[in-house]
Amino acid sequence: MQISTKSRYGLRAMVYLAKNKKICCAKEIAHKEKIPISYLEKIMAKLKKAGLINVKKGAGGGYFLSLPPSKIKIGQIIKALEEKMDLVFCLGISKKKCPMQKNCETKIVWEKVQGAIISTLNSLTLFDLIKNEK
Repeated sequence: MQISTKSRYGLRAMVYLAKNKKICCAKEIAHKEKIPISYLEKIMAKLKKAGLINVKKGAGGGYFLSLPPSKIKIGQIIKALEEKMDLVFCLGISKKKCPMQKNCETKIVWEKVQGAIISTLNSLTLFDLIKNEK
């Protein structure tokens, strides 16, 4: 599993919102986090659809977290932004079928590694990333 630029930018934007504890406009986030604004807006739309952020329209509007940072798991953010989270294609629902799928001795390795990655992402929250901020 390779984490995409979309997820890396999305996580940075979410950390920015968590640290600032206020409504932040896309222009501000894009500037501070060095994310192209048009790309950021697409990312934020996906995060909104996943229920992780809300949007206030109009003057003074922008984005804000829909839950406290301690309630938003990093795994939720990545899942909202990644199309696939499969380490290897044979672990997911894929159009490609592995000819060794039924009797592959190595599949257990990939299942354990993928499980560990997902478990780690789900064990961390936005709060964990910002709690040492001064």
